[in-house]
Amino acid sequence: MILAAIDIGSNAARLLITDVIKEKDGKVIFNKLNLVRVPLRLGFDVFENKIISTEKIKMFVETMKSFRYLMNAYNVAAVRACATSAMRDAANAKEIIEIIKKDTNITIEVIDGDTEANLIYENHVAENMDKNHSYMYIDVGGGSTEISFFSNSILIYKKSFNIGTIRILKNMVSIKDWEDLKTTIKAVTKGHKKVIAIGSGGNINKVFSLSKKKDGRPLPLDLLRDFYNDLEPLTLKQRINKYNFRDDRADVIVPALLIYINVMRWAGAEEISVPKIGLADGLIQHLWEEVK
Repeated sequence: MILAAIDIGSNAARLLITDVIKEKDGKVIFNKLNLVRVPLRLGFDVFENKIISTEKIKMFVETMKSFRYLMNAYNVAAVRACATSAMRDAANAKEIIEIIKKDTNITIEVIDGDTEANLIYENHVAENMDKNHSYMYIDVGGGSTEISFFSNSILIYKKSFNIGTIRILKNMVSIKDWEDLKTTIKAVTKGHKKVIAIGSGGNINKVFSLSKKKDGRPLPLDLLRDFYNDLEPLTLKQRINKYNFRDDRADVIVPALLIYINVMRWAGAEEISVPKIGLADGLIQHLWEEVK
């Protein structure tokens, strides 16, 4: 069965198309057929002006139309589309959702932060880890960061914080916001086994690619610090030239690294695994549970 997931984030929209194969022994294989990313950058409108501009709405609608054509080409059986922080904050979100439904027959669900964290957890990565450590999911987006904490394979805590890369670039994250995150992380992890971080999001995936590490190998915290110290002083043009970044990656990767570094430091985590999963993967898992 071919399923699709659409993740409408504050920085980009992603369409994931997956062939879900159930084998005779009951094992389920999720075979990724296509992943398309469009840098809508809704957060740059919303976090400053509280609405999505006419220009962005047009780009948004055209993106959803292209996603619909691609899903038709793949003969997708079912789709789930979710929007996160930027659409949560947009005053005209309802109007845009109605336009997209009318033009594409795609129903967009605006999910709250806790639901977002839960859907990312649907990937069940931590459940397969050893019980000698605790694990903390850190999913960094443009508008928010989702934290999920596991100990002995049990979900202990999950929460969404309005600390994201675009909010930082717009100077919309206060000292109090950082202090609240720090206090929470330290309180949640206190008394538990040594923490290993699990990172998701486009920025940590890019850092992993730059690291040249083999798949499955974790990144040490010191390596993230090295990348931050190297990138932070550079202009956007210098980052693009040195690392061949896209424009929409060059600006957000530095605040993303800052978030990962801080959360890991406060959790006492010395390394981070990067399984290259995210909200879209969790949506596919959740959709499969509904339709199987």
